[in-house]
Amino acid sequence: MTLKNAPAYIQLAVDLIQILEEHELDNDTVLKALTLVTQDFENKRDNVSIAP
Repeated sequence: MTLKNAPAYIQLAVDLIQILEEHELDNDTVLKALTLVTQDFENKRDNVSIAP
């Protein structure tokens, strides 16, 4: 399977990994940032209003 045929979430994960590695940040910094990002997107997902 090529990345081109992979699901969108796999493609995004690979892109994010590449971006983070290019910035040469330490692992703890990256993990803390990803925790915040995860919490933010979970909050957005959970607070979506469903239009009548």
